[in-house]
Amino acid sequence: MNDITPEELKQRQATGETPIILDVRETWENEESRIDGSQNIPLGTLPDKIADLEEFKDQEIIVHCKGGGRSATAKALLTQHGFSHVRNLLGGITAYKA
Repeated sequence: MNDITPEELKQRQATGETPIILDVRETWENEESRIDGSQNIPLGTLPDKIADLEEFKDQEIIVHCKGGGRSATAKALLTQHGFSHVRNLLGGITAYKA
């Protein structure tokens, strides 16, 4: 599935959509700034938390980090586990907050 731009995500949020947003940054990074409605699961703990996300396996999940690198890894990991609609937020929260 194609990745998503910050602009597209903001437009969807402005119309009341509440997509599943997964923040794979460290907890301290999430505490400094976050996207409203996001769930924080640091990348290092994601393999242990995949079972907790099973109910979202067929839904769109948007993953993000600071700049896009860790979330690209998270997208690959989730896709390997059968998640079919995972999108990386291009530029991460840095681009989203710009």
